[in-house]
Amino acid sequence: MKVTYDSKVDVLWIRLKDKGIVDSDEQSPGLILDYDADGNIIGIEIHHASQRLEDPRVVEYVEA
Repeated sequence: MKVTYDSKVDVLWIRLKDKGIVDSDEQSPGLILDYDADGNIIGIEIHHASQRLEDPRVVEYVEA
């Protein structure tokens, strides 16, 4: 998994798998899911991330 935040465009990208994106679907304004050829979600894009998240530059890993 790879998490990238670009403050210039205020977009947070979460890549779950390193595969080619074949389709994308905007679930709600500014929340986009990316899919691979098999229809699996491989990425999430969050636009206007600084307005939606406490701090889009901070990622916390928690083991369940």
